[in-house]
Parts: sequence; structure tokens; C-alpha cells
Amino acid sequence: MVKIIAGLKGSGKTKTLIDMVNSAVDTSKGSVVCLEIGEKLRYDVNYNARLVDVSSYGIEGSHDLFGFISGMYASNHDITHVFVDSALKMCRNDVEKFATMFVRSATLAETNGFDLIMTASIETDKLPEEVKSYL
Repeated sequence: MVKIIAGLKGSGKTKTLIDMVNSAVDTSKGSVVCLEIGEKLRYDVNYNARLVDVSSYGIEGSHDLFGFISGMYASNHDITHVFVDSALKMCRNDVEKFATMFVRSATLAETNGFDLIMTASIETDKLPEEVKSYL
């Protein structure tokens, strides 16, 4: 499954993501990874998920984020789920570059058989068409 969870701040995106991460940990026979900015999810995400603060790794845009996701999977083929909270923010709020990164990441996930779920603080009608199909 590849999915984007979009909506304005306060619409419940992160809560939905947390529930999905914890559910994935309960059912996955592999590794569950969750990328975030800072450590705001530390106490909400099951400790069996690999919680990664991307600010510790110099993620400064869409190319960096795609490379990071690709590198993680390349180093661990047991990854079954990748969750990214605030993905648009990680892409410096550049909607077009975010869309390109999302589509590339979706292709990577679909080709390699892992689930990819990202959140983005944006109204759904402002998403580019190539991303809307993943809502």
C-alpha cells in the first residue's frame, strides 16, 4: 500500500499515522520504520518501530529524503513499512518537488513490496494530480 495522508494542521494526520505505525508493528514480520522531524512521536509510537529523527541526518529537501528512503531500504530488505510524518515539510514545503519525490518513492515501494505512508500539511485539493490518486 502507498498512501498520502493530507490535510491542514490539526486535522489528525499524525494521529492517524501513529495508529498505522502501531498496527504495522503488531502485524509485520519485518521492520517498520517511521521518519519524523524531531522526537515528537517518541512516546506514541511502539518501541519496536525504528523511529528516525531526520534532522540528525542532514535531510534538506526532496532529493535528500528520497535518497534516505532508498538507502534505508537498500541496507535492510526486511523493511515492510516506511512511514514519513511531515514529508512536505521535509521537502521545504515545495509542493512540486514533494510530488516528484513522492511518486519516485511510491515506485520504489511498489517495485520492492513495502508499504509507504506519508503525511503532508496541505489541503487535498492543492495536491498535484499525480499525488491525489494516493489519497
